[in-house]
Amino acid sequence: MTEREDLLVGNFPIVPKQKRAQQKRKALLESGRILFIDKGYEQTTAKDIAAHAGVATGTFYRYFSDKRQLLMSLLEDRIEEFFPPEPSWSTPDPVSLLAKMLEEHGKRLNKLGLHRVLQELLPKDPELAEAISAARRKIQTRIYSGLKQAFEKGWTWKDLDFDTVSWSIMTLVENAHEKEVQGGGHVDYYQLAKVICRMVFPPEVHKE
Repeated sequence: MTEREDLLVGNFPIVPKQKRAQQKRKALLESGRILFIDKGYEQTTAKDIAAHAGVATGTFYRYFSDKRQLLMSLLEDRIEEFFPPEPSWSTPDPVSLLAKMLEEHGKRLNKLGLHRVLQELLPKDPELAEAISAARRKIQTRIYSGLKQAFEKGWTWKDLDFDTVSWSIMTLVENAHEKEVQGGGHVDYYQLAKVICRMVFPPEVHKE
């Protein structure tokens, strides 16, 4: 757990050591995740989570101070998973590799499901919003660094703007997944990867 995430989570009322207590805490976490997705964060209460987990409301407060702390627990060490993966430009087939990475990223987001809850909570939670922004900048910096290395090896466009392209990659991937969630359609990750690679490589370097 990072220092920033520890600040977001805060101190737990109790951290269970016995297996049975750990199972109850795990059940509360999973119930919270399901209800946050199904009902929304604001409409979900600690009582709802406890009932869904099959425990008393008092049991909820044995492990979590409130529903926000439970949500932050679900996000521990996972904030970076909400953002696009760092592309690899040195592979002989960057389009196929990137398409695979993007597809796996989409599957992780759909499995976790909490990206929808974040959109509801971020405008009301400045601390979480700052943590998300910091994580987003960290990913962008990694992509920027990778583009710069590819440029130095002579693989990219000569006038490549690292900052613009790195942010564009993130925006393209984030918007593609959001469109899939909202519209229920399927993202063609290969075509998305192809567009991204066209921004990076001139035709004579990378031939499709």
